[in-house]
Amino acid sequence: MTILNVETFAIPGPALITVAAHGDDRGWFSESWNAQDWRDAGLPHIDWVQDNKAFSAAPGTTRGLHFQTPPHAQAKLVDVLRGEIFDAIVDLRAGSPTFGRAITVRLSAQAHSLLYVPVGFAHGYQTLSTNTLVAYKVSDHYAPECEGGLLWCDVSLGIEWPRPDDVVMSGRDFTWPGLAELDTPFAYQA
Repeated sequence: MTILNVETFAIPGPALITVAAHGDDRGWFSESWNAQDWRDAGLPHIDWVQDNKAFSAAPGTTRGLHFQTPPHAQAKLVDVLRGEIFDAIVDLRAGSPTFGRAITVRLSAQAHSLLYVPVGFAHGYQTLSTNTLVAYKVSDHYAPECEGGLLWCDVSLGIEWPRPDDVVMSGRDFTWPGLAELDTPFAYQA
């Protein structure tokens, strides 16, 4: 995982990490995880415990905005293996100077970039191509009793989804509360 660049945002914590891809006539090779390179780049220590994959056949498939509450809160490391996504995260840490603010990025298999999402953020994405495959590491195991979400289309978040009127989505994702109704389980720690 030779890290070429770590881009930080106006919201402290998340990072966009670009890794090297070594190519030849056969295609390319890239490490998706290397603990030493992660530490050398000054990124926070994370014990990743589970790898997940999500396949979406149709463009406009929207997943999120999701999080897990303590004691099973999750940090995530998001990687696109095939296709392209519009990724969005929202700061849910009570007391944070950036509470309720969103960060959006486009991730694609060709860009070789990963998005680090710390604990305390809601996460979601919308596919921009057919047959999109997303992989992500998480720092705690899936715990259904700790599942939470934030309404993806809450206008107060200021997220400009590329396909706002043409989404393929789980019914439950239409029922999450908006930011004003959310009782956040996360606290900001300076």
